[in-house]
Amino acid sequence: MSALIEIRRVTKKYRRGGETIEVLHGIDLDIPRGDFVALMGPSGSGKTTLLNLIGGLDTPTSGTITVDGERIDGLAGGALARWRAANVGFVFQFYNLLPVLSAQKNVELPLLLTDLSAGKRRRHAEIALALVGLRDRARHKPKELSGGQEQRVAIARAIVSDPTLLVCDEPTGDLDRATAHEIMTLLQMLNRDHGKTIVMVTHDPKAAEYAQRRFQLDKGLLV
Repeated sequence: MSALIEIRRVTKKYRRGGETIEVLHGIDLDIPRGDFVALMGPSGSGKTTLLNLIGGLDTPTSGTITVDGERIDGLAGGALARWRAANVGFVFQFYNLLPVLSAQKNVELPLLLTDLSAGKRRRHAEIALALVGLRDRARHKPKELSGGQEQRVAIARAIVSDPTLLVCDEPTGDLDRATAHEIMTLLQMLNRDHGKTIVMVTHDPKAAEYAQRRFQLDKGLLV
């Protein structure tokens, strides 16, 4: 399998007061196309920082990140935002749904950045909601849904533009065990049946078991 993501000698430093803090120390990592990877480690280990770099939410201090043949470490501003919109779907611990919009309208949001007509946006959202098992909840607002259903809507929003890559930050962190199992089974299905490459940060060993491979970060190093 060819590598979808190639990370070479990546470091990330932040300035805090008068101090420079290096969060990642020369990371090298290849993630094949179609892989499902779990990044684990204690708080402060750098796993969310690495996830944000992979998803183009941040840029490295040094080193290179190539995703699907494109160097993203040198992109910034509008170019990076356009790359994210075209290539990456995001799933977070807290669902980040707009409470005044229906499930369908929440799922349509990423498509507002495209030139699709209103009818085509609606059809894409219907397909995504059906894929996550919520066709019958399309008109419901977030307050009318359970936590698990809200996360399913968030996943539908993440996949509605058919991205190459899904990045998930603690996707089961706010869910009970049974609901977490449903969400992880859904992610596993998207990986297995629809070819989505998934990179997931989790503290939960049970959630990590659904991934094909697991990596441990400790103090900014892959161990």
